[in-house]
Parts: sequence; C-alpha cells; structure tokens
Amino acid sequence: MSRPHFAGRRAGVRAPQSSISLVVVTQRESEHTNELDQPIGRPLPGWETCPPPPRTPIVGRLCRVEPLSAAAHAAALHEAYTEDRDGSGWTYLPYGPFESADAYAEWVQRAEVQTDTIFYAIVDAASERTVGVASYLRIAPDMGSIEVGHLRYAPALQQTAASTEAMFLMMRRAFDELGYRRYEWKCDSLNAPSRAAALRLGFQYEGLFRDAVVYKGRNRDNAWFSIVADEWPALRTAFERWLDPANFGADGSQQKRLAECIAEAQA
Repeated sequence: MSRPHFAGRRAGVRAPQSSISLVVVTQRESEHTNELDQPIGRPLPGWETCPPPPRTPIVGRLCRVEPLSAAAHAAALHEAYTEDRDGSGWTYLPYGPFESADAYAEWVQRAEVQTDTIFYAIVDAASERTVGVASYLRIAPDMGSIEVGHLRYAPALQQTAASTEAMFLMMRRAFDELGYRRYEWKCDSLNAPSRAAALRLGFQYEGLFRDAVVYKGRNRDNAWFSIVADEWPALRTAFERWLDPANFGADGSQQKRLAECIAEAQA
C-alpha cells in the first residue's frame, strides 16, 4: 500500500532527529527523589481540583470582562471590528472575517453556549462600548491548568491600558479566585504581535510545537507561553503598580512601562 501524501506538510525533507535527548529540569524539581533515589516532581500537599471559571463579570477600573452574549454584544462587536479596515485582525484566528453582522451574530450564538471554551466580551468602562473578546479554554481543573485565547481586539481596544487590564483581570480570576497553578498562552508562531504581547504580559516562552494545527487550509506551528503560580505574586504586584492611575499622566501617557514594573517586582 502506498503511503498517503499529506498536503499540509512542508516541502522538502526533514532533518534527521538527533540521537541526543535534551532534558530540561528546573532546580525546584531536581531536589526531590523517591525511595528508589529517582528524581521526582515536588510534592503538592493538599492539592484539590480547581473549579471551572464562572460565567460572571469581572469588573476593573478601565474595563469590564463579562460573559459573551449575542443579544448584548454581537452587533456592537461587529461594528467595532469594521474599524479594522483590511481585516488583518482575523488572520491568525481559525474563523472570520465575517461577511455580515448576522453572520457574526450566528458565530457568537454558537460561542456563548460552549462548555469547553468560555467566551467573554470586553467592555470599555468609559464609553460602555464592547470592543473585544477573550476566552478561557483548554480548561483542566484537575491539573490546575487553563489557557487564555481567542483574543480579538477591535482597534479601539488595541494597545490601550484597558486591554492590559482585561488580561490582568482574567489572570487574577484564574490564580487568586479559582486557584489555578498554570496559565497558558498559545499562538501561531508567525504571529509576531501575539508573541510580543505574551512576553510583555509576563509569560515565559516554553517552546515551539511544530505542525500543531491545521486552520484556514494552512499549517500552524504553535508557540507556547505560560505563567505559573510561583510567578504570579510578583506579576500581580507589577500589574497593580502599572495600572495605578498615578502611573499615567494627564494625557494618558505611562510613567513606567509594564516591563519596568515587572522587573522591579521580581527583584
């Protein structure tokens, strides 16, 4: 029988796998052994399964993150997205752009009832405009792991303090309210703005998952990032300092960059 051809594969021949296995062991994991003197992961005494994220609002100073609803948000979101004239905001998502407001509303109707992915709308506090969407996905309560994704910001939300606060509010719910121990961010490895956003928000790059996804008829290598519970207290302090109104001038310009606040908090 002939071997099937996978059109999604890259052209050419892959480099042979190295015979050397690269194993990365963090210091905190290398300190523990079992009765056979084998290295094992650190104990987690009292660990309990986390609850799933609730479909309730998270209220901040600059924005509100609330359960996505076609009736409440679809029309406003579609209008806000039309400000993205060339549709480039849809390039790295597995859906969109949508031909009409009705088509987008139908997508929101399906999204709002999903149980494995919980979608939220991001509402600007000053204007009360709905200007973005985010979600929790790959929710593993028994492992304490959760991912943030499906980020679709209208131009009115992009590169604003409100967009940063929205991400902080979702992190804070995951870690402080629900007790998750791992918070993930994944994106197309070619999506440079998403990679930069993850690093700016304090995520650590973990590696590349090659040929991980097929979407829109093309391959996607996934870049993986995460924040773990041990890192969260310093990051929380950094976000709180950066979001403090005192960090912004009368014209809205920041006095300290988030990266500076993170470096100070981690030090």
